[in-house]
Amino acid sequence: MKISDREISHPIHPQHKLKLEYTEIPFTCDGCKEAGIGLKYSCRQRCCNDQFDLHKVCAVAPPIINNSFYRECVFEFQLHPPGEEKRVCDACRNEVLGFVYHCKRCGFDLHPCCANLPQVLDDGEHNLYLCLKLSGACHRCGGKGPGWSYRSRCKTYNLHLSCVKELLVESWEAMYLKVDQNKVREIQTRIPSLKVILANHHGGARGGKVKKCCQMAGGAIRLIVSAILGDPTAIIAAVVGGFISK
Repeated sequence: MKISDREISHPIHPQHKLKLEYTEIPFTCDGCKEAGIGLKYSCRQRCCNDQFDLHKVCAVAPPIINNSFYRECVFEFQLHPPGEEKRVCDACRNEVLGFVYHCKRCGFDLHPCCANLPQVLDDGEHNLYLCLKLSGACHRCGGKGPGWSYRSRCKTYNLHLSCVKELLVESWEAMYLKVDQNKVREIQTRIPSLKVILANHHGGARGGKVKKCCQMAGGAIRLIVSAILGDPTAIIAAVVGGFISK
């Protein structure tokens, strides 16, 4: 792969160079087949039947990485899932359909965007921490099933990566494919009131502690989604704002 300033040549699209762009419109990465927003490498040549897009992290993925959750693993970048059997990303639990980091020794798989998730999300006031396993119930599905999650410092607010991705796909279908507004309202009720949850956790107390936790919860989904999509700086309030309990 040759990188030249803001253009690259990539082996899965060798006929044209790809240019680095920024978008606030959702796209599907032609590498990992996962959702994206923000920075991407794109081909805009008219002779291409369809637009070609790659997450920035997919386009310039290092050949080998390590991960702090799997200290004995060496993850190698592959253009296609290895073997004939269905493979699932061990972070988000979504099926692996394209680019993947795979450990031959342990058999673990990670989407490139999942492999690049930050350990700590910081909105300037509050932190969310990436965890291998949940210590409490996920606020979307209510379970403690497998897959990575982000949680608050007080360990009260928990969200599976897989649950956030499901909400994201549904929101895009509703907002960009103009699904019935009743469907939008239905989706918006999937996450319970975080203020009630956090207030109950702190014994119904009023004041600084509860207020700070509620402020953290209010921005949590935006932080997590922007990280999942491969660009923590993406402006995505219009996409996910409807899912944040006021």
